[in-house]
Amino acid sequence: QVQLVESGGGLVQAGGSLGLSCAASGLAFSTTVMGWFRHAPGKEREFTAAISWGGDFATYGDSVKGRFTISRDNKKNTMYLRMNNLKLDDTAVYYCAAGNPKWGSEYGIPSEYNYWGQGTQVSVSS
Repeated sequence: QVQLVESGGGLVQAGGSLGLSCAASGLAFSTTVMGWFRHAPGKEREFTAAISWGGDFATYGDSVKGRFTISRDNKKNTMYLRMNNLKLDDTAVYYCAAGNPKWGSEYGIPSEYNYWGQGTQVSVSS
């Protein structure tokens, strides 16, 4: 049974930093593309970041480029998201996802990911 468990969400002031983790089990983690998506109230689910199998390639949504960093540790079956210079608009539930989308064309498409975590709330205050 595949499980993805996010942790690290919370409340932070604008301009601050926060780190998220996603612990995976029950899947071949080292050969799985991992991604982060977020969902804010009243908005559509938004692609945030994705990382290739070995961590050699990473890509980001336009709204987080230069502020967020995705990484993974295949020995620990864990993916991370470091969020710096957080803005009010970053407030959302953040979900980790696992799958094998085509790199370069599908990594931003939610339906290309097979497994999802339960989500962790990130709230940014002024």
